[in-house]
Amino acid sequence: MFRGLHDWTLRWTGSRYAESALGVVSFVESSVFPVPAEVMFVPMCLAHPERAMRYALITATTSVLGGIAGWLLGFYVFDLVAQPILQFYGKLEAFQALRAQTGTGAILVMLLTSGAAHLPPMKVVTILSGVIAFDLRLFILAAIVARGGKFFLLGWALRRYGASVVTLIERRFARVVIGIIVALAVAWLALKLL
Repeated sequence: MFRGLHDWTLRWTGSRYAESALGVVSFVESSVFPVPAEVMFVPMCLAHPERAMRYALITATTSVLGGIAGWLLGFYVFDLVAQPILQFYGKLEAFQALRAQTGTGAILVMLLTSGAAHLPPMKVVTILSGVIAFDLRLFILAAIVARGGKFFLLGWALRRYGASVVTLIERRFARVVIGIIVALAVAWLALKLL
């Protein structure tokens, strides 16, 4: 099923509605959709590197708005809407474990790691943030930093270096993710100690 959604999403990159589809996919990926926006974002940037920053703006903006929608789902209608969505994707157990051990610092770290590297999935973190009533202003700020930083940096790299960036990320994905997590954990500890 997910492969079919992935392929369907990828087909939109060649459409005349590609930018609109990118915005929609980015929005729903932050709260309910299992296919990451990068499935469209990367091929679109490679096909039109001169538009990479425009695509980054579209993706970052709609991703943050989708994150707000996920927060609202968690805050207002978790039992009615979000819980069945999490059950459908098999993420309810992971969600409940996160919920049991989550505080403000943990949410910030998860927002940054999920926004940058999908660990844990963004939709889980956005809904969890609403469920525990995490400060919405801080949520939006963290989402802007994580998602905006990710898509603008990736867009810049794709515009400047092309497909070689994709190859580098694929080969060193684990190292990149570990580096991001370590850097964010150090930043979180530094903030906590100050």
